[in-house]
Amino acid sequence: MIKALAALEPKSALVEFEFERPELGKDDVEIEVSHCGLCHSDMSMINNEWGASSYPLVPGHEVVGKVVAIGANVNKHSIGDRVGLGWHAGYCDTCQYCDTGEHNLCAQSQATIIGRHGGFASHVQASQNAVVALPEGLSSEDAGPLFCGGITVYNPLVQYDIKPTDRVAVIGIGGLGHIALQFLAAWGCEVTAFTSSESKAEEAKTLGASHVLDSTNPDALKAARGRFDMILCTVNVSLNWAGYLSTLAPKGRLHFVGVVVDPVAISVNQLIGNQLQISGSPVGSPAVIDEMLQFAARHNIKPQVEVFKKHQANEAIEKLESGKMRYRAVIEFSQ
Repeated sequence: MIKALAALEPKSALVEFEFERPELGKDDVEIEVSHCGLCHSDMSMINNEWGASSYPLVPGHEVVGKVVAIGANVNKHSIGDRVGLGWHAGYCDTCQYCDTGEHNLCAQSQATIIGRHGGFASHVQASQNAVVALPEGLSSEDAGPLFCGGITVYNPLVQYDIKPTDRVAVIGIGGLGHIALQFLAAWGCEVTAFTSSESKAEEAKTLGASHVLDSTNPDALKAARGRFDMILCTVNVSLNWAGYLSTLAPKGRLHFVGVVVDPVAISVNQLIGNQLQISGSPVGSPAVIDEMLQFAARHNIKPQVEVFKKHQANEAIEKLESGKMRYRAVIEFSQ
């Protein structure tokens, strides 16, 4: 039996839960979980905000642990390896996107916490192709949030060929944004943080921002007109998109990784005039996750985490929901 924490119905607290260990597939590995990050997507699934949840629901898709069992065909991982698992637990491995290394775009990908039990458990199983080895120098408690929050902000740097000479701004210095600042600074970019919180201004500079602009000040947006090659939006609320678009340089890009709830209203004329672009991206492929982990280890990039014991998981959820978490919660499952 696998011991886990599960929500038994929408918006309910997590309770102890046991389920039968699934039969290990020939291409699968089983991970003994030591740590698992808590993400806003876990809360969305617990609350069934996306209509994709089934109960009992075991959340957790920022999994770190060691391999304790492998299927007959597994050749990428060995028992005892320290590994991680993110949003995807498997792919079809036959479509054009899998064939070209863009597994995260696979239409048949299997989410770690949709239709299966996630990482808030003693053990979790996943396809060997979805599991990524951890580099030395990256601690298990720091690594978890990189498998969702980290790769979400790193993937656009690869997909859109961001250069060290680019000027990049980040909207929102929270669970995603504080990691984005670190990646961009290490990438070599001139980094600007947009934030409405005075308390985060100095912290943003310690994380890598060269400049901090008050996003509630119209004059600050006007002063930044035509400055940025990319703006990375990590928030989930509607903002003055026309104002932000005006700060883009010609051919600049407003890129969304935060799931803004309301439709984004923009003027097509504003896009046409300076050949601007609007885009979004999900988490990255296993290959890009591996690259990100190596980059993070080399540059000592780590999320700011608050570690909770297993019995404190509901406290972590409450703190995240209240907006008081700075910046990522990690649940420790190892005894």
